[in-house]
Amino acid sequence: MAKGLQGFSWTMLLLFCTIQELGARAVHAAVEGPDLRQLGDPALLAGGRVKRGWVWNQFFVVEEYTGTEPLYVGKIHSDSDEGDGSIKYTISGEGAGTIFLIDEITGDIHATERLDREQKTFYTLRAQARDRQTDQLLEPESEFIIKVQDINDSEPRFLEGPYIGSVAELSPIGTSVMQVMASDADDPTYGSSARVVYSVLEGEQHFTVDSKTGVIRTAVADLDRETQDRYEVVIRATDMAGQLGGLSGSTTVTIVVTDVNDNPPRFPQKMYQFSIVETAPVGTAIGRVKAEDSDVGENTDMTYQVKDEEGVEMFKVTTDSNTQEAVITVQKPLDYESKKVHTVVVEALNKFVDPRFVDLGTFRDQAIVRVSVLDVDEPPEFRPPSNLMEVQEDAHIGSVVGVVTALDPDTANHPVRYAIDRSTDAERIFDIDANTGAIVTGKVLDRETAGWHNITVLAMEEDNHSQVSRASLRIRILDVNDNPPELATPYEAAVCEDAKPGQLIQTISVVDRDEPQGGHRFYFTLAPEATSHHFSLLDIKDNTAAVHTRRMGFNRQEQDVYLLPILVVDSGPPALSSTGTLTIRVCGCDSNGAIQSCNSTAYVVSATLSPGALIALLVCVLILVVLVLLILTLKRHHKSHLTSEDDEDMRDNVIKYNDEGGGEQDTEAYDMSALRSLYDFSEIKGSDGGGGLGEGGPNGNPASELHALPQWVQSPDLDFSMFRDYICKKVEQADEDLSVPPYDSFQTYAFEGSDSPVPSLSSINTWSSGSEQDFSYLGGWGPRFRQLAALYAGRRGEEDSEES
Repeated sequence: MAKGLQGFSWTMLLLFCTIQELGARAVHAAVEGPDLRQLGDPALLAGGRVKRGWVWNQFFVVEEYTGTEPLYVGKIHSDSDEGDGSIKYTISGEGAGTIFLIDEITGDIHATERLDREQKTFYTLRAQARDRQTDQLLEPESEFIIKVQDINDSEPRFLEGPYIGSVAELSPIGTSVMQVMASDADDPTYGSSARVVYSVLEGEQHFTVDSKTGVIRTAVADLDRETQDRYEVVIRATDMAGQLGGLSGSTTVTIVVTDVNDNPPRFPQKMYQFSIVETAPVGTAIGRVKAEDSDVGENTDMTYQVKDEEGVEMFKVTTDSNTQEAVITVQKPLDYESKKVHTVVVEALNKFVDPRFVDLGTFRDQAIVRVSVLDVDEPPEFRPPSNLMEVQEDAHIGSVVGVVTALDPDTANHPVRYAIDRSTDAERIFDIDANTGAIVTGKVLDRETAGWHNITVLAMEEDNHSQVSRASLRIRILDVNDNPPELATPYEAAVCEDAKPGQLIQTISVVDRDEPQGGHRFYFTLAPEATSHHFSLLDIKDNTAAVHTRRMGFNRQEQDVYLLPILVVDSGPPALSSTGTLTIRVCGCDSNGAIQSCNSTAYVVSATLSPGALIALLVCVLILVVLVLLILTLKRHHKSHLTSEDDEDMRDNVIKYNDEGGGEQDTEAYDMSALRSLYDFSEIKGSDGGGGLGEGGPNGNPASELHALPQWVQSPDLDFSMFRDYICKKVEQADEDLSVPPYDSFQTYAFEGSDSPVPSLSSINTWSSGSEQDFSYLGGWGPRFRQLAALYAGRRGEEDSEES
């Protein structure tokens, strides 16, 4: 049996769509199995004879089969199969038993489902031959492939659409715009089903497409964005290389024509007219003009300029970057009387010029702008505009300082009147002639007080004071020599008692409020009234002088102060002089010449206290005064506090004692006088006839009245059994409670008991006065109330004695 299996082989019969081209012949190809050498007999192999194993080709099945019967794929057959049905053929793998079925006896394979190569191109299966009786594997399992044969069932598709491309206008023929690509799901390796060619269906007059690459190019060179800025081109892709029967698909390509700067700016009109008043300030906008440009984007950016010389001088043109308009503004003041109409040539030119289109013409345009100046009633104008005048400070009142002139610039030339703005000359130092404009002095001038004056002169039309012009005028006061020189400071000098002749004592200088044009020059000399011959004065010729000693030795006991008058003269004109006094003190000096003390008062001061000691003494006195004031303040505060405590009404106080006391011998536990004071009133405001003494009391002395202890009398009609039972129950519970502390505790009850020998002390039920009560029962209350009984017994005795 094993020898028979070694010589066993398969034979496959193939049927597919190319069987007609092959003349309906069965093609057999012998392929050695993977284990063919191992299965052969070595002796036979050595003799050159080879046993055949599996013999087959690949199986092919046509896709998209639409028949009603299962599609025959092929047949597997073994040479050892004698047709008696002893061999059972089986397959396994992808689609086995579902898509592909095999006849176990004949080995025929059929496809039961419609296949699509675009979803799956091939199926891998495994074939087996088994003995039908023993189910033993007669041949090793071998793998085979069933390929799905492609047919042209998928049209080309443009998967990247929609397509949008762009090309610049005026581009040359053949300029690449963009590339489109179509995809075909058919098998590109089999036939021409996936071979795609491109063509233009719509828009072929402006664009072409490469049939193989799908690159779209321009077909004309005169694409003009201003005429048409977008094109819709339909591109078709056809498979089967464009042959008859091929499938096709199409897409629409949007081609946008982009702008280039091929159009110059153009003014819609060649003449523009504007008007403006002659008083318009510099920088006032007169109007706007705009040149049109058919281009878009930055190709429409333009600049404007004034071309004629007159316009450049009087007007300025700027470009509004947002609107691309030319803004014409005033650059110099306008004057209707000088020129009524101005002509301005405005030129517009593109900011960005494409050199490729320079031959198309000049990219600029010009327009004429006529500006009419409107006449208005203008205020007078000052001529000439000089604003500086000078006057001597010794000028008399009414002297002419200068003349201002203003003219009416209007054609009418109205008379002008002048005035001074008094807010700039509140002291009325200057006046002005209203008709001539002559400025005169109104007060005496003084350069040393005010060397400059700034005033504002007004010029107005005679019949229209609202037309006012202002001019600032600066008046300089020229100096005259009217102030004598003076010593710079009240000089004081010191000389030692042992000074030697010729010793320099002091260098002096002078000041002069005048400011001569040639500068100051002062002369120094001792005044004629100088009587001292102890000092000399030397003029140093630099507007200073030096004082020297003329003799040796000074005695401050004989004379401690010398007054040296010095005469100072300026250079004029006219020459003015003044006399100043130099005070020279004689001082005591040490061996080095350092001054120790001056004049005779130094000996007296030396015997007194030093300044530091005087300051310390004053500080001590001040501290003592502060302490005394502080003590007095504290005492006064303490006294006022005690007074306020004494003035308090004791009836408004609640005195509470939580200590029971140590018995009647304990007199220090609390102050009994506080209890007594509660019933001592220095003044009885009156009573209502109830209890207490009124004005008609005994002896008419209300100060001796005592408040009676109230007595509570039980009403015989009241039944307190319910309260008694409640209190007894609570007492029993407290006695039986083990958590009660082992010491006495204070229990508060709302019921006193009817059998108590002690009546109530409450004043609620008191209806009798103090004189009607008998406090003798207090003696029976026990030792704890003995002192209280003695207290009220004593009070009672005093009342009886007073009544008797």
